[in-house]
Amino acid sequence: EALPTGPTLHPTMPPANAEENGRRLAAVADAEGIEAFLVSYLDLFGVQRAKLVPASAIATVATNGAGFAGFAAHFDMTPAHADLLAFPDPDSLVRLPWKPEVGWLASDLWLDDQPFAQCPRQALSRQLAAAEKMGFSSFKTGVEVEFMLIEPSGAIDARDSAKKPCYEVGALMRRYDVLKQLLGYCEALGWGPYQCDHEDANGQFELNFEYAGALITADRIAFHKLMIRSVAEEHGLRATFMPKPFADKTGNGMHVHFTLHAQPTAGGKERNVFAAAAGEEGDEYGLSRTARHFLGGVLSHVTALSAIANPTVNSYKRLGASAPDSGATWAPTVASHGGNDRTHVVRVPDAPRYELRLADMAAHPYLLPAALLAAGLDGLTRAAEPPPRAKVAAWDLKASDAEQLPSNLLEALSAFKADNVLRETLGAEVCSALHKLRLAQWREYSMHLTQWELDTGLDA
Repeated sequence: EALPTGPTLHPTMPPANAEENGRRLAAVADAEGIEAFLVSYLDLFGVQRAKLVPASAIATVATNGAGFAGFAAHFDMTPAHADLLAFPDPDSLVRLPWKPEVGWLASDLWLDDQPFAQCPRQALSRQLAAAEKMGFSSFKTGVEVEFMLIEPSGAIDARDSAKKPCYEVGALMRRYDVLKQLLGYCEALGWGPYQCDHEDANGQFELNFEYAGALITADRIAFHKLMIRSVAEEHGLRATFMPKPFADKTGNGMHVHFTLHAQPTAGGKERNVFAAAAGEEGDEYGLSRTARHFLGGVLSHVTALSAIANPTVNSYKRLGASAPDSGATWAPTVASHGGNDRTHVVRVPDAPRYELRLADMAAHPYLLPAALLAAGLDGLTRAAEPPPRAKVAAWDLKASDAEQLPSNLLEALSAFKADNVLRETLGAEVCSALHKLRLAQWREYSMHLTQWELDTGLDA
């Protein structure tokens, strides 16, 4: 297909509500004293891109779109393509707590007068629309954000040296000033933070806030990572979300709790359809037939999901790794599900909800819930049955009882490419672009000469 030969400065058919969104944002800026806006989006690798727009120009930019050269970000594009245009969503507006005169906005991308097929945020919106067409009102997620606070050089605080540092109060309180600031910001933003702890690796922390609709949660995760990094820098530290930055330490996971909800009746509340309805015989946890088939879909696509949940070369240093200093990786190795058992890909921490334990913090805030929902909806369509719930830890399962998860990025990408249902449901173009770019990254890694190769092969 021929590429565009000239630049498109403005779309002739912007989103129908673009002009109204511009007026809304200008009014908010005037009323609340916002001086500038970060009009932002995430590319396919989850890198946040933005333009700083003065409040005096936000109405125009929101109406016409903020232009970006797509080839300069991680998209399958060339310099010959027209500009990507970012249209900010006023409902996503967050004032930077550390710079309250600046407003942050998540945006949807357009190209050549239509929604950009590779836009991760719109990939999630498409799946939410698909769920709505099936009669569901919302897909809700709660995400556990794990990160490490390290020195700018990359070193861990030498005082944080316990062999089993999880929940260790001394290590927690040494970073109290940073964590207190983050908790206070989450509180001010209305996210409902409810706990923060020192995690299983030295220098590792987790901050939890209330669950919400999947798009709201995804926007929050995108902003939260920016906020954590910014606050860490204020304190002379560096925040890393790398899946496995230290070979002998537990990696940074991103566990996703999820539920599906039905259209409310007039004047009534939403109903969590993972809970067995009145008169329905649920399973031992009170989970419904709908929950079972949704889980069946997730597990039938889980090897392909790994390419999105664990999208980097480094991700597979966390999955299937040997036990770190603390004694356990806390990461799954096989495609199994259990009850309240952290060794499985999916567990039931507190019915009626599931927890996906596969993903790490490199996973895309928008593409991960989009793929999770796409897999679950496919399970509902097919009435997919999951394998029997494991009654033992994942490592005690027989090889015939659960499929092995991919051991490296190439295996995950191969499974992703072969899963036609997931690719077609998510969108062929966004999946093809993601596969192409990550495969190029794998090949780049494969060409890299490591010290291990020299140590083991120099005298071959």
